[in-house]
Amino acid sequence: MSTRRFIVEADGGSRGNPGPAAFGALVRDAESGEVLWERGESIGVATNNVAEYRGVLAGLSAVRDLDPDARVEVRADSKLVVEQMSGRWKIKHADMQDLAAQVRAVFPAGRVTYTWVPREKNKYADRLANEAMDAAAQGRQWEPKQSAAATSAAAAAESPEDIADAKSVPPPAGWGPDLGTPTTLVLLRHGETALTPQKRFSGSGGGTDPELSEHGLWQAERAAEFLASRGTVQAVISSPLTRCRQTADAAARRLGLQVRVEEGFRETDFGAWEGLTFGEVRDRWPDELAAWLDSPDAAPPGGESFTEVTRRVAVARDKVLARHPAKTVLVVTHVTPIKTLVRLALDAPAQSMFRMELSAAAITSINWWADGNASLRVFNETSHLRP
Repeated sequence: MSTRRFIVEADGGSRGNPGPAAFGALVRDAESGEVLWERGESIGVATNNVAEYRGVLAGLSAVRDLDPDARVEVRADSKLVVEQMSGRWKIKHADMQDLAAQVRAVFPAGRVTYTWVPREKNKYADRLANEAMDAAAQGRQWEPKQSAAATSAAAAAESPEDIADAKSVPPPAGWGPDLGTPTTLVLLRHGETALTPQKRFSGSGGGTDPELSEHGLWQAERAAEFLASRGTVQAVISSPLTRCRQTADAAARRLGLQVRVEEGFRETDFGAWEGLTFGEVRDRWPDELAAWLDSPDAAPPGGESFTEVTRRVAVARDKVLARHPAKTVLVVTHVTPIKTLVRLALDAPAQSMFRMELSAAAITSINWWADGNASLRVFNETSHLRP
């Protein structure tokens, strides 16, 4: 099997040098030009050079998540970064030495090359960095205007300059031309564990990884029977946690498919709240709970914020869409990832997640189209669990 090749386009900037800074980075499939991942992120007060290095680091880290055996070409309009990382210029500044070491540690030597490009050909990454700086100035986190998977058609048909301009336009709403067969994600929440009926926080932290209860195993089999009867699923992907692996294995056996594990679909790490009920958390951490309910940027003590979870779930989604275009894919995961995917599909605010009810072993289905639009087809379907 040939080694996959990717292109990272990265940029960074600051308004003051040093000043409020951010980076922009994206990952393309080298063969098709398809954008598989993109991000803009504020990094506080820093110099242009630090922001540029951070963009390269983020892009390479994203490629490693996509394929740790890949080969990568990094394209940047920073002559300093390209020459230093290519080994032609000495790195004198301590901050740059540390960042360069982090960049080199992502992939083994010889797997990454660096190419300087004029700023005009790096407009996409530049735009992401500026969007992140603008968002930070308004007290917001950067959010993508559309799924990275939505760039595939444009990437195949247009020049890099045209692609960069096109990405600034939000996906159209309402009726439009026939875009062909969408990629359908059938989202299955895992069956019950012993913690589920007790409504305890059960995430991916705290060292706990509960198995399905007897009733949860029954739910998994019923869901598997229902999905097999439909005969449309072409791939099965699971969170790495045991309760999802057991649920996915039941479906895969019926469907005659293998299970692929995707780390990005794991449940939120609830930190110190793992294993506790909502009431117990409210009694012990009233202020922290109020902050968590009020803002997606707030995290449980020692855990993850919903903003952090959204970033990794969006990357996992885009990986699935890129690998399985126009296919129906079963994704066995948890409450937070499913609600996050629904929220992103509807372009709904983060607070909407607290207004969704999702049962154990329930099925939700979303169509994702080539232009970035999405269609929620089914939500919290549990008819297959009726006696």
